[in-house]
Amino acid sequence: MRGILLTGSHPRHLYLAEQLHKNRLLKGLVVERREEFVPSPPPGLALIDEANFIRHFRDREVSEHRFFGTAGQYCFDGLDVCEVTVEELNGPELKTWISEREPDFVISYGVHKLSQEMIDSFPPIAWNVHGGLSPWYRGTITLFWPFYFLKPNWAGMTIHRLSSKLDGGDIVHHSVPRLERGDGIHDTACRAVQQVAEDLVKILRLVEGGAQIAEVPQRSGGKLFLSKDWKPEHLRVIYNLFDNDIVDQYLDGKLGHDEPPLVRAF
Repeated sequence: MRGILLTGSHPRHLYLAEQLHKNRLLKGLVVERREEFVPSPPPGLALIDEANFIRHFRDREVSEHRFFGTAGQYCFDGLDVCEVTVEELNGPELKTWISEREPDFVISYGVHKLSQEMIDSFPPIAWNVHGGLSPWYRGTITLFWPFYFLKPNWAGMTIHRLSSKLDGGDIVHHSVPRLERGDGIHDTACRAVQQVAEDLVKILRLVEGGAQIAEVPQRSGGKLFLSKDWKPEHLRVIYNLFDNDIVDQYLDGKLGHDEPPLVRAF
């Protein structure tokens, strides 16, 4: 059983690709060239917010390289790789490229929204890996908001059926990382990616062995977070109020406890 992964170009995206490739689960890899990994702060910020912005994205780079290495360290020998822009993502050339490889499954992670026409061309197993726990954290920047709301145990990943509704497809599996003392927001996000990669390999092996994986419809509730919902000023909670020790405060019992009702494939 081998399929196609459509993913982004950041370290976390290529890490998932590497894990699937190492387990001989891929026929091809599509990489969408994403935005700059360490952005410059927008003009006009207060000094406190500019400092937090620089710290936040610098620390993300450090954490992702510590957990995942760098792009040059990934090896995709023997694998067909197709690089695309966001404009080419739903184009006829890519649709043909994928169909010619006759994949047993298609998985997306970290790419822009796929068109319904593209999704309809995929095999029956067509899933998305979403960096957030759906339905409570759908949309963008969804590994940030659990920390902002002081619920780090809700920082996780969702494997769900690909759908034209953003992060709204039936749920296959929720992955949550173990919270480790001393971890900051980016460390927990990296552990979430490592966990979902491990879980995804296990689920695909179960399917390969003939298992039927239930897909659970998403109920109403939760929130669709948009890019415009996030502002650099939100970082004051993470860094100035808590100095990025929200995990430790949670583990010490200072932030309460509210357990997410997870969907598990195994």
